Amino acid sequence: MATPVALLSESVLGWSIFTIVLLVIVAFCWVYIRKYQSRQESEVISTITAICALAIALITSALLPVDIFLVSFMKYPNGTYKEWAASNETRQQIEDTVLYGYYTLYSIILFCVFLWIPFVYFYYEEKDEDNSNKCLQVKNALKYSIGFVIVCSVLLLIGTFVPLESPPNQNSTQWEKVQYLFEELGSSHGLAALSFSISSLTLIGMLAVITYTAYGMSVLPLNLIKGTRSILYERLENTEDMEEVEHQIDKLKAKCADGRPLSMRDRKDLQDLEAKLQVLHRRGRHLEIAERTCCSKVGSALRPMKILLGVFFILVALLFFITLFISNLDKALHSAGISTGFIIFGTKLTNPLNELLLALQPVFPLDYVLITIITMYFVFTSMAGIRNMGIWFFWIRLYKIRPQRTRPQALLFLCMILLLIVLHTSYMIYSLAPQYVMYGSQKYLLQTPLSTADLSQGNHSTAITKICDADAPEDQCTVTRSYLFLHKFWFFSTIYYFGNWAFLVVFLIGLVVSCCKGKKSVIEGEVDADDSDVSDDEYVH
Repeated sequence: MATPVALLSESVLGWSIFTIVLLVIVAFCWVYIRKYQSRQESEVISTITAICALAIALITSALLPVDIFLVSFMKYPNGTYKEWAASNETRQQIEDTVLYGYYTLYSIILFCVFLWIPFVYFYYEEKDEDNSNKCLQVKNALKYSIGFVIVCSVLLLIGTFVPLESPPNQNSTQWEKVQYLFEELGSSHGLAALSFSISSLTLIGMLAVITYTAYGMSVLPLNLIKGTRSILYERLENTEDMEEVEHQIDKLKAKCADGRPLSMRDRKDLQDLEAKLQVLHRRGRHLEIAERTCCSKVGSALRPMKILLGVFFILVALLFFITLFISNLDKALHSAGISTGFIIFGTKLTNPLNELLLALQPVFPLDYVLITIITMYFVFTSMAGIRNMGIWFFWIRLYKIRPQRTRPQALLFLCMILLLIVLHTSYMIYSLAPQYVMYGSQKYLLQTPLSTADLSQGNHSTAITKICDADAPEDQCTVTRSYLFLHKFWFFSTIYYFGNWAFLVVFLIGLVVSCCKGKKSVIEGEVDADDSDVSDDEYVH
């Protein structure tokens, strides 16, 4: 009776913590999206879509520690299985529970990325001013979304019918080869198809991590440390700029005081100066509002806290940089090679974060808290990078991300990027702590032959407790389901490996750029030349 009770209590503990984190994630996503969405152009459907998409991505990442916890708690510290986990069927049931959880969440992610988010985006793009023909709006949105569905179908087919291993008999007939493909599909329960699709999305997420997260990891802490410029100094500087522009406008208008027309060059200069003066007037209004709000006073009082937080964030960023560099260097020196996705049979170089997670893992949920902090750190630094850079398509800036002024289309793009970034976060955590993500704190017993002196006592071998790694026997160590999704196809792992090196380079470049930049304005990003006065009304009210 003790065995089922132990199994139930430890499973309930892991899933209870997961449920609490799930509720916290949903609340966080609601607050996060509501903070950035536009007040005048807000749409219920885009808001709900953004909240759900971001929540699903974060929940998927939150499932990783539960996966690691369940495989780790199957064993005692001495490397033997616990009584309730001694049966292969029991272990398989627990693994299947986590696997079905991944199936469900990853399927929802595919649905959001390839159908729901594109549909909502094009639905809003097709919206007329009078908003009269809803059926035509839905029809056009579905028509544009078909392309995304086709891409998803192609990815699933590739993952399904491209076997990872050759048929056992190379001289077999075409029908036997087809039968082999379907047998492979049945034995993997669709894991390969779903893994290929998710890995393809994770590959796009890797590009977003290299672009936004690497830069955000440097710009966020340095902005907190440097702070913002003085409002009084900015208002004085803005007033002087306005007087200078007005003086230049008066000089140009004086040229046509006697009725002579201005030259084409002077007319263009006059238009540019009037547009610049309009931006300066709007900037002055925003500075006046910022000076009156209590946020500036609270911000000044919390200045020491921001400096400490900035120092903490930069130390965490440097820890990640060092850990990722050591992990990649370890793979470069001791892995099985590029054709295996740089799989490594046990860590040879000391990885600080991997050692920390292994030390915290037996005291659940400390490792869960740390993984959650790491995930949220990636989200916040990614958001900092997106907000500072905007959403770009090559050299064209598509949207700006600003609190309470982000358009519904930009909000959907934002959540799509964050969803892909969080997907890649699982591999980033594996890169930072490969042994933890693969096996948790599992150990196994290795039988080694005794010396000649010990053979006289009748013993031929002895058991040595070792930490599980890729070289461990299959029946002695259980691999997490997350690792199977991440490393089903070796070529994705190879691309991720080189992507990590690119991430390190971009982080260093971003760190240098952020250090060279001065303090940002207190109204940074609120006033741009391509904004309209309508957006000012939205900001004020």
